[in-house]
Amino acid sequence: MSNGCTAHVFAVLACGLALAQGHVPENSAPRAADLHFSSLVLDTHVDTTSRLQSKWNFAELHKSGHVDLPRLKTGGLNALFFSVYIPGSVTGPKAVSEALKRIASVHKLVEDLPEEMSLCTTASEVQQAHRQGKITALLGMEGGHMIAESLPVLRMYALLGVRYLTLTHSVNTAWADSSGDKPEHNGLTPFGREVIGELNRLGIMVDISHVSDKTFRDVLAISRAPLIASHSCCRALTNNPRNMTDEMIKALAAKGGIIQINFHRGFLDNAASEYERNAEPLMRELLSGKPETEDFETIFQEIRRRLGPPPQVSWERIIEHIDHAVKTAGIDHVGLGSDFDGAQMPEGMEDCTRLPKITEALLQRGYSGADVRKILGENTLRLMTEVERTAGLLRKEYRSMPSR
Repeated sequence: MSNGCTAHVFAVLACGLALAQGHVPENSAPRAADLHFSSLVLDTHVDTTSRLQSKWNFAELHKSGHVDLPRLKTGGLNALFFSVYIPGSVTGPKAVSEALKRIASVHKLVEDLPEEMSLCTTASEVQQAHRQGKITALLGMEGGHMIAESLPVLRMYALLGVRYLTLTHSVNTAWADSSGDKPEHNGLTPFGREVIGELNRLGIMVDISHVSDKTFRDVLAISRAPLIASHSCCRALTNNPRNMTDEMIKALAAKGGIIQINFHRGFLDNAASEYERNAEPLMRELLSGKPETEDFETIFQEIRRRLGPPPQVSWERIIEHIDHAVKTAGIDHVGLGSDFDGAQMPEGMEDCTRLPKITEALLQRGYSGADVRKILGENTLRLMTEVERTAGLLRKEYRSMPSR
């Protein structure tokens, strides 16, 4: 989910790479197709979960949005984390109740499509599903407000299959500061530190997308397991607080973590990011006092009338952020976290059917097939394996502690 309501509303409404200098491999298109469709292609952040709450049919081909079953197959996207998201303003028991509805909708989706999909919770299960030719469904939770300040609730989510927790969304939680809010806790609170310890013990990946820089540093210092940035970009290329500085990316990698590049245009491009910053107060003004059924297209037209059309952003910017992250962190620490169905895609990446273009572009830039496979999914699988291993060690340590 993109930072703030503006990008999300834009996403609802919005619903050949230039060759690099140097040698370009011959016949790269056939080679790219073979590589892409034989690889594990794992996207760590897809917001299609919100569509599952209605009578919308995931198995049908749709003209709107970014993801459905036919388009997953066309684009070779064979593993995806369904994001469990509700706004950060919804807290307490209602947040838990709404989260459970979204988790249940993913479970039901897989139950309804047993020949096509498999709900996985471990790296080995993902590998097995891939060998069987099934699409892997995984669960990620976008916002620590949904644990309602309760470690038992967090444990319940783990039992239901949640395998990463984004610590905050665009507002602070009661125990961690967000990149989209004014600092309130100076990073993590003592309870926030308990949350990190419990995530490590449960084998749930700690996701630092959306957190403040100070929260990131606090988490980095105390987490026993490597971290994931499930959908973030590079601040050196786009100066947005949702993105990571080179220093942060290097520190993430040094601990074994991965930055998963987000496709949202406002995180890929400075002009688009500035446009969204300017549109944010105007959006709040136009939405003030309006019912939830308000015609957003009318509001968007008014924003364009006042601010002009949003700047165009090419899908090639995704490749530039991937390339920068690889040069900064190393090839083992970069992956894909598109934000499909929760963000506004750049031109040329209109939906998940366009994903093979990324594989071809990376080959054209001189990446080896083995390195492309790492970016497409193998790095994420390695991270999941390491988080599971750490959880096993921590549980063993806990069992060996003398009883009190």
